[in-house]
Formats: sequence, C-alpha cells, structure tokens
Amino acid sequence: MANVLLVAGKGSKYKLENAKPAGFWVGFWHGLIAPIVFLVSLFNDDVSIWETNNKGKLYAFGFLLGIGAFTRGTRH
Repeated sequence: MANVLLVAGKGSKYKLENAKPAGFWVGFWHGLIAPIVFLVSLFNDDVSIWETNNKGKLYAFGFLLGIGAFTRGTRH
C-alpha cells in the first residue's frame, strides 16, 4: 500500500537503498493525505504520516501547505 499511494512508512520507496529523499511535492502530498493516513497508522505500524528520509525544510514546507489545504479562513 505504501508504494501505491506514496504513503510514508516502513514500506516507502524512500526507504530503499540509494533512494532520493522526499522533496516538496511528496511533502505536499503527505500533508494532503495526513488526516486519513493518521487514522490508518493507528491500526497499521507500517504506515506513518511523515517521511523520515526527506529534504528537510523543503519537505516540511510542502507538508504544511498540504495540511493547510484543510483549513479555512475565518469571516467576521
């Protein structure tokens, strides 16, 4: 499942030997799917919401933008 849906975790393609670290777009994707993946990760230890083999701030920025897609501005 991890490779098909690009989900972070033990089976991630970014954990393979000589794999490039996850970048901005992967971080963005992981942010978008984080709420669903969090629920899955409660029952499956092979899935996580954050890819540990990442490009640091670039990945984190994409992740935050992806998470931010679920927020709405407040209106007064």
